[in-house]
Amino acid sequence: MTAESLERFLNDPEQLVTPLRIPDPRAVADPEPLVLRAAREADLPELRRLDEEVFQEVAYPGFLLRQLWDMYAEHFLVLDDGRGRLRGYVLAGTTALDRESWILGLCVAEDRRRHGLGRELMEEVLARLRRCGTERVRLTVEPANRAAILLYRSLGFVPEPPDGGLRRDYFGPGMDREVMFLDIGPLDREAGYASLRTASAPPPAVG
Repeated sequence: MTAESLERFLNDPEQLVTPLRIPDPRAVADPEPLVLRAAREADLPELRRLDEEVFQEVAYPGFLLRQLWDMYAEHFLVLDDGRGRLRGYVLAGTTALDRESWILGLCVAEDRRRHGLGRELMEEVLARLRRCGTERVRLTVEPANRAAILLYRSLGFVPEPPDGGLRRDYFGPGMDREVMFLDIGPLDREAGYASLRTASAPPPAVG
C-alpha cells in the first residue's frame, strides 16, 4: 500500500468502522487423503493426463506408458484421490534378474507438492525393490532441478562417476542430465553360489 492509498483509506469513515476479516484457518479444508497403490490397466488414460500435465513436451507417449505398465506393473505405483484422479506416480524398470533398476518416472501434481508425497512414493518403490533383491537403483535428473536432487540425496542417492554424474546431451542436444545411484542391499553372491554348488554336487560316496 502506497502513502497515497493509505491516506485515502484513513480518510474513508467506512473503512475505519468496517471490521477486518481474518480467514478462519479451520475453514480451509485439508486436501483429500491419497491412497498409494499399484497402477492398474484402467489407470492408463489418467496416467497419460497426469504425465502430460507435469512433464508437458517431454511426457511419455501413450503407447509407451502402456508398454511400461505391461513390463513393470509391479513397480508402477500411483497416488489415488478416490475421485477418479491420480495425483502422482513413480515407475521403476528392473532388469530380468532384478539386480538393477532405473527410476523411469516420478511426478506429483502441482497442487499436491511440498507435502512429502514424492518421498512417500520413492520410499515405497525402494522398499519393494529391496524385497525383490534389487542391488542398485539409478535415476536421471535435470542438473537445475535442485529440489529433486535434494530429495534424492536425502534418500541416499549419490552422483555416479565420472564427472559428478553429469552426462552432456543425455537425451539429445542441450538435454543434459545428472545420473545418480543408490545401493540398496546387495545380495551375498558368494553365499548364493555356495548354495548352488552344494545343491548340484553329487551325493557323497558311502563306503
